[in-house]
Amino acid sequence: MIITRKRLSRRTFLLGTGAAVALPMLDAMTPALARPSDASGAVRLAFVYVPNGIVMKDWTPASAGRGFELPRILKPLEAFREDMLVLSGLDDYNGNALGDGPGDHARAGASFLTGVHCKKTAGADIRNGVSADQIAAEQLGKQTRLASLELGCEDSRTVGNCDSGYSCAYTNSISWRTPTTPNPPETNPRLVFERLFGAENLNLDPETRARRARYRRSILDTVREDTERLVSTLGASDRRKIDEYLYAVRDIETRIAAAEKENREIDPGIEKPAGIPTTFDEYLKLTYDLLVLAFQTDLTRISTLMVGREGSMRVYPEIGIPDPHHPLTHHRNIEDWIEKVAQINIYHARSFGYFLDKLKSIKEGDSTLLDRSMIVYGSGLSDGNRHTHSDLPILLAGRGGGKAWKPGRHIVFGKGTPITNLYMTLLERIGVEPEKIGDSTGKLALLSEI
Repeated sequence: MIITRKRLSRRTFLLGTGAAVALPMLDAMTPALARPSDASGAVRLAFVYVPNGIVMKDWTPASAGRGFELPRILKPLEAFREDMLVLSGLDDYNGNALGDGPGDHARAGASFLTGVHCKKTAGADIRNGVSADQIAAEQLGKQTRLASLELGCEDSRTVGNCDSGYSCAYTNSISWRTPTTPNPPETNPRLVFERLFGAENLNLDPETRARRARYRRSILDTVREDTERLVSTLGASDRRKIDEYLYAVRDIETRIAAAEKENREIDPGIEKPAGIPTTFDEYLKLTYDLLVLAFQTDLTRISTLMVGREGSMRVYPEIGIPDPHHPLTHHRNIEDWIEKVAQINIYHARSFGYFLDKLKSIKEGDSTLLDRSMIVYGSGLSDGNRHTHSDLPILLAGRGGGKAWKPGRHIVFGKGTPITNLYMTLLERIGVEPEKIGDSTGKLALLSEI
């Protein structure tokens, strides 16, 4: 037998001056005699966090198992019913006061991935735990260009008092590399793009980086020669994949450039990074698209995304809600306020559906990028009015790269089940087995049951 297929490394980059563009999974990266399912077995893990809790009566399905009706907040995810699990009964015990008084928003964000009760301080002596994403990144991060990627859609400081004597580091970071080192999310899409594709700009100060960006060509223009050389050696299927991928990269770069231009024209003195779109809808979609590219190119396999910081005061004029999010959640059972919170929750779910659709549209071997992902979506608070940390609103999307569990179900866990048990289960799937994560007591068995 004569085998002529070109063999590419999974770590192939398109190189140019100041740019290194990673490639998505191609047929040419699979050994010639391998089955499609043997291609890149990498599983991606992401945590998407929404702030201020959820209107739980409009989130929680009325029945468990299969065949449940999706409540109104989850209705935008109907197309992904068979790609996800709705998980009820998971608690974040260490988000409670435990004698420390007010500060539930800070504790919700800080403990969501750590399972640790953070130290109440607004000073430099912050103390939390190591988050689940960073436990995974510590072991797997050497396999990718970026050990992990922390994203956010609300710029904020990480010092000072942000919640009743709790440091802003707690409300603004769900990812913690060490008990005293939070990983603040990057909120500027331009800087995320440069981190993913720029080869020489990573260590420059922001002013120098911005000056160079004004004069340089597109990232894809700098790698054009290398792209043409590679594409000429590939089969028709891979050429199509490359074309679709590069179109997505170009589209993101164009949208970032448009946001920069728009911000300069609208208000030269505006206090936000130039790469942030003026509308939140475009901002969130752009952030999701950047995460998709990072996973598609295997630049990282671990990520967190904070749709908003805890205690977020964001307004949502795009859905007709000019009121700040956080005060609305303290609705005191005023029906109009509750409805506005529900509309914000529905909007967040619909945006998450946009992300899932992108992942599902990308083929990897005989499956999809969503199939090869584990995406946790949820909040560190359930009822934002009462600041409850039990029975959290949690979804798990994706299949973990195989048949690790059976999606399409609503699972209700026993009272007091730590959410960290979910993280222990997910990390085991990617070959990371810590002794404990915060207050974990074991792993979840019900994910794999019919």
